[in-house]
Amino acid sequence: MSTSFAAPATSATPVAPAPFPVWNDAHASTLDEPGLLLYRSNLLGSDLRITNYGGGNTSAKVVQKDLLTGQNVTVLWVKGSGGDVGSMKLDGFSTLYQDKLNALQKLYRGPEHEDEMVAYLPHCTFNLNPRAASIDTPLHAYLPFAHVDHMHPDAVIAIAAMANTEALTAKIFEGTVGWLPWRKPGFELGLMLQRYQAAHPGQRGLVLAGHGLFTWGDTAKTCYENTVGVIAHAQAWLAKESAARKAVPFGGAAVQALSTPEQDATLARVLPVLRGLASKSDHKLMHVDRQPTVMAFVNSRELAPLAALGTSCPDHFLRTKIRPLILDESTYNLEGAALAAAIEAKLVDYRADYAAYYERCKRADSPALRDANPVIILLPRIGMVSIAKDKATARIAGEFYVNAINVMRDANAIDTYVGLPEQEAFDIEYWLLEEAKLQRMPKAKPLVGKVAVVTGGAGGIGRAIVERFLSEGACCALLDIDATALDSTRAELATKYGKDVVRTMVCDVTLEESVLAAYRQTALEFGGVDILVSNAGIASAAPIEDTTLALWMRNQNILATGYFLVGREAFRTMKAQAIGGSMVFIASKNGMVASNQASAYCAAKAAEIQLSRSFALEGAPLGIRSNVVNPDAVIRGSKIWTGTWSQERAAANKVSEEELEAFYRDRSMLKRSVFPEDIAEASYFLASELAAKSTGNIINVDAGNLAAFPR
Repeated sequence: MSTSFAAPATSATPVAPAPFPVWNDAHASTLDEPGLLLYRSNLLGSDLRITNYGGGNTSAKVVQKDLLTGQNVTVLWVKGSGGDVGSMKLDGFSTLYQDKLNALQKLYRGPEHEDEMVAYLPHCTFNLNPRAASIDTPLHAYLPFAHVDHMHPDAVIAIAAMANTEALTAKIFEGTVGWLPWRKPGFELGLMLQRYQAAHPGQRGLVLAGHGLFTWGDTAKTCYENTVGVIAHAQAWLAKESAARKAVPFGGAAVQALSTPEQDATLARVLPVLRGLASKSDHKLMHVDRQPTVMAFVNSRELAPLAALGTSCPDHFLRTKIRPLILDESTYNLEGAALAAAIEAKLVDYRADYAAYYERCKRADSPALRDANPVIILLPRIGMVSIAKDKATARIAGEFYVNAINVMRDANAIDTYVGLPEQEAFDIEYWLLEEAKLQRMPKAKPLVGKVAVVTGGAGGIGRAIVERFLSEGACCALLDIDATALDSTRAELATKYGKDVVRTMVCDVTLEESVLAAYRQTALEFGGVDILVSNAGIASAAPIEDTTLALWMRNQNILATGYFLVGREAFRTMKAQAIGGSMVFIASKNGMVASNQASAYCAAKAAEIQLSRSFALEGAPLGIRSNVVNPDAVIRGSKIWTGTWSQERAAANKVSEEELEAFYRDRSMLKRSVFPEDIAEASYFLASELAAKSTGNIINVDAGNLAAFPR
């Protein structure tokens, strides 16, 4: 039978949707069947209108030679557990013998026992593939098509989430697309799909109520075109019907958005407080979204009633919890202790509501209550904040809720939006199979959930510190006065560690407003600050009688005043968060013992050390630690040696510039050179929980200098 999708004729021409990615026949002709599956998967995942990040799965039934028997067998290639169709590689697919999957049907004891079937899937593995099979495997295995797509497009989910979803599906697609009632993914749903398709041959796909879309085809290309064809038709029908009804999204605006500067100022004040209150057990990170779709929803008349209904698609729900928290103006307009008390009261109510939901729905074998804090926080006039264990998860959670907003808007414009029933939602969230998946996740790196601000972040030592922190899971805000160096550093680090974890701000640490702006932006990007590494610096040398006031003040402005300004703002943010923090000042051996002809530099570095001790004194009752790293002679990789400093120190020590590194190495007690990575290691130690009981301390990283011993 033909499986090419053609939109059914309608009395009115649908509004043409924006084109989807086009199948490239020339490229496809170079690929084998697994390659075509990967190409199709990546193509589908490249457009968020087709499916959300990590959502949906794809498959192909491929004839391959069995390595043991030498006989041709049919192998199901299907997206494995976890992963994202848009970015996955071939190793993201599970491979299973189709005949063994078919045989599992004889072992099936009924819906009440369907979870036990997951344990049989490893016994069906082809070619010892280590990629674990997903619980969605039966949804592909038992449909009699070579190629199957299961996607979560907003347009189709909107139809699936309407009160009259079955009748409307039949009307919209005129019988070319089927419909099934909600059923959580698993073996029973796989058999339901099998039975339905057998009873309705000739259809191109199927809408699963409250969930998403299944489509199929005899070839990879046909399957892809069926998928995007169904979605495009759904989009066009929704647009046409919405226009005909003159639907006003979400009932129209109840309030108007604040100006962007007002939003920024409010968020910079509120987010650290909110983050701190939600991070008492584990540090969390935030993501702010103020796109037009979000703003239309949070400013609307239907915000409260729709938000209370929760999401429909299980993927949306798993990422965003049962419902969001609405933080209204009466709360976020407060300041200081009143703001903290009001937000805490909101969180207490939310946690109690979540705990009550757990108690209503729990089963005898349900896992224990998990973190009861909200994931999605909606602020009328301002936007949406998502909060999670790491930045990527927070951002993706926000993206999922935007999917949910799109669904609610389109469903309510034409019919009545229906959220996932509470018990069904709970059974997904606290599914034992999901719990097992959570338990298998690797232990988080030590700095996951923490935000580090590093001044001089684009320089040699600063960059080394940033890389050390990123490697341990931190998010880093790099502050530097050199915009060009910041741009190249950000690009390199984002490629290596991911775009979510790196932010850069041009900042002159000597200017109060520049420092304040950098911290505002850091709060908007991540929610607050946990670690400050004050590292921005210069170096200069001159005999005392030749030290001009300008030279003296330049050292004081950058190395003393600058360190005060960035430290003060970090301290204020950490105090507002009330979850502790760590400050590391990169001073110098010269702060302990003066060097010849460097009075301005030495005095400023000594001030840094004393400033750090002051922060340690005032920060201790708040759990804020402050410590010092004293480098010496970091020649290779440090930007301070690119100016005249190298010439000046060579002259002061009566050696050539070429001899300078050897001079410093030989002067040390350990006879070893010091590199930026060594400073980074000391900074990580002091910033991390490894040094949780250290404050007011100094670590010298100078290969040993007797005169600089702390005392």
